[in-house]
Amino acid sequence: MARQHPYLASGLALAMSFSLTACAGASDDNADGTTTLTFLSWVDEERFGPVVEAFEADHPEIDIEMTFTPPVNEYVQALQTQVLSGTAPDVFLIAAENKTNLIDGGHVVDLSGEDFVKNVEPFNLETYGRDGAYYGLSLASWAGGYVYNEDLLAEAGYDGVPETWDEFLRMCEKLKDAGITPFLEPADGIPFTMAAWLGAKTEGMDPTLDQQIFSGASSFEEEWTPLLEEYNRLFEDDVMTRDVVGLDGQMVLDEFTAGRLAVMPAGGWTVSSILEAAPEMSWSFAQIPGVDGREPYAAGAASPGYAINSASDQEHQEAAKVFLAWLASPEGTELIFEQTGDVTVTSDFEPQVDPHFEPLVDNIRSGRIYLPMIAWERSEDVLNVEAIAQLQRMVTGEITPRQMASALDAKLAAS
Repeated sequence: MARQHPYLASGLALAMSFSLTACAGASDDNADGTTTLTFLSWVDEERFGPVVEAFEADHPEIDIEMTFTPPVNEYVQALQTQVLSGTAPDVFLIAAENKTNLIDGGHVVDLSGEDFVKNVEPFNLETYGRDGAYYGLSLASWAGGYVYNEDLLAEAGYDGVPETWDEFLRMCEKLKDAGITPFLEPADGIPFTMAAWLGAKTEGMDPTLDQQIFSGASSFEEEWTPLLEEYNRLFEDDVMTRDVVGLDGQMVLDEFTAGRLAVMPAGGWTVSSILEAAPEMSWSFAQIPGVDGREPYAAGAASPGYAINSASDQEHQEAAKVFLAWLASPEGTELIFEQTGDVTVTSDFEPQVDPHFEPLVDNIRSGRIYLPMIAWERSEDVLNVEAIAQLQRMVTGEITPRQMASALDAKLAAS
């Protein structure tokens, strides 16, 4: 399973990014009456350039000056520098990693009263919102589920991934008895399995699971321990090797495409890799099996949202709203989907995805996805680092699931 955001590109020189964007927020109107709108993207020009060109063709009165900085850390750092120096562009991306600073600092415009948000899935708007205000126009989401080799599952008597965790573990035992590696999930991030279970659990809670944890009404130990104990059965029942602490997503993908692995967690960004590496394989996606009587669910999150710089003058803010409205239109969302492959979530355009990925599309377009780092209300970075470190200790048997959850409580209290 790739542990990176689907947009994640190889690192480029940050200095180049600074040179391109140093004066990004300072564009004035042009002599010919057009308005130049500055836009910082983390999707490269090859993919997003055609989107910008199509907008400019529809709106000749607005020129888009697009610059690019790769995600995620490079982008967040570059944008933060520009915001603090007063050189930030008119339009930029608000993401999980910078939304708290941008919103708390008053650096982004509230979009909640704009017509172009009305056809967007509320889950996406609320991801980059607070107290009824929306600060980012998120037009797509990603989801992670299980990818399975249909032929290998058939050897154990299954025609798909079971819907319950107990049955999934039984299937893994049968696969192992048949000499097949049943399941691998790297321990270099919070498992998609855990994320899906937490999402299914919080869906029926009011206040939400995370609201209760971060308010002190509940705790990681109380909410996470039962699910971590279920996850730990993979190791206690010896159906997944503890060596996953040394694996990354590419290693697992290689095992899958070589036909040696029955099931792996993955997202839509792996579709092209599987098709290229194993063109003859019969395979598909499935939601992650449910636990404790809950229905199958998916890990995932809303994609970064397009935000408007509150420091831009009124004329540029209005031009930026025209740009965002076009991006949210059927023409805009269709082109975004065609160029990036992101599954869009507007009500007036339905993307046609690769058939292998179809089982997860409803989750994306209805907002039935969850990722802890997105849902956490504060201290996301330090909690994520702690969660990964403690997960690896649990996987190796050094600590118990309850101790892992308790460590997160301690880290939250200290942050």
